[in-house]
Amino acid sequence: MTPAVRALVEAGVDHVVAEYGHDPARTDFGIEAAEALGVEPESVFKTLVVLVDGAESVVVAPVTCSVSMKAVAAAFGAKRAEMCPPDRAERVTGFVVGGISPFGQRRSSPTVVDETVVLFDRVYVSGGRRGVDVGVSPNDLVAVTRAVVAPVTA
Repeated sequence: MTPAVRALVEAGVDHVVAEYGHDPARTDFGIEAAEALGVEPESVFKTLVVLVDGAESVVVAPVTCSVSMKAVAAAFGAKRAEMCPPDRAERVTGFVVGGISPFGQRRSSPTVVDETVVLFDRVYVSGGRRGVDVGVSPNDLVAVTRAVVAPVTA
């Protein structure tokens, strides 16, 4: 059980753990997950660690979309947002890139979830390891991460 799955269990959240064989040659982790799980790619959300005015924050957005750093900054009421270096993201979250989950991170960070989350009954996010996703309701995703919902895709 990953820290992400453990966090969902401890929160009493109804969830589905979906494991699949990750191909180490692939770097499009979300699309790989959608194909393996047989779900719409738009319902699979990536978890990105960003720096908002220099502080770590988390963005959860569809794998099929690009994230607008300008929109991320606006969602947090900040001046600037940029991608966090991968090694720093791994240190902060306790997960490897491609397996970063919005749940069960080492430290809780401010989180924003893209507004398209409401279009689905269930969304899939990383379960804390490459080849493991968890399916949760959008309401539970937002509640457990204490996220704001805002438009953050380009």
